[in-house]
Amino acid sequence: MNSFDVAAVVSGGASGLGEATARALAARGAAVTVLDLNEERGRALAAELGGHTTFVRTDVTDEASVQAAVAEATGKDRPLRIAISCAGIGVAQRTVGRNGEPHDLGAFSKVLAVNLVGTFNVLRFASAAMAQTEPGEDGERGVVVNTASIAAYDGQIGQLAYSASKGGVVGMTLPAARDLSSVGVRVCTIAPGLVDTPLLGSLPEEARAALSAGIPFPKRLGRPSDFAQLAVAIVENGYLNGEVIRMDGALRMAPR
Repeated sequence: MNSFDVAAVVSGGASGLGEATARALAARGAAVTVLDLNEERGRALAAELGGHTTFVRTDVTDEASVQAAVAEATGKDRPLRIAISCAGIGVAQRTVGRNGEPHDLGAFSKVLAVNLVGTFNVLRFASAAMAQTEPGEDGERGVVVNTASIAAYDGQIGQLAYSASKGGVVGMTLPAARDLSSVGVRVCTIAPGLVDTPLLGSLPEEARAALSAGIPFPKRLGRPSDFAQLAVAIVENGYLNGEVIRMDGALRMAPR
């Protein structure tokens, strides 16, 4: 049975890690539904990939929005079996700022809402839809791949909100896998290091070179395609479950 002759949802799918993953899944024949707030990029990507790829403008923090996106995916001519969450944001702020001001609560809450609550929102709706499908080999009905970060383990100064949100994603992985074992849905998480996404692409070349030099091996920034390759491998390997996989070239981040 082709692991990819199925429907898939990818949140944050219009750029960076999500775009690379959507491309990889579509190339293997999956019917991909791209979830993203960026309508222009999302529609352009769906048009480029063609076939069974569609775009749904989605706010991962909004219950009705995610529910509608998953409904679109389950309405395709094959069962929904893959959900990959890549939607995420970051903010740089210290717990106490240089002028003695406390970390902004709104900024902290927003990062957690998108990165942690948004990931949970996709997880719960996608896995509920998968639970309604016919089981395949070993009784498997689907797989969810979430995105954390090595900042969950060695977050730097100013990464408090981001690290907390990604630590939450790490912490959800095993209990979600255990919860969903009864319906045959696997859950894994990828924790990337420094990946050359649009966010890092805005840095000057010298700064990018300095970041690359700090990575033990290989001495380069990660590529979105590295992430997509790992996500695809997790989908294919039916015995991977409840695990968080660091993808970072052996990098352990310093305090700053």
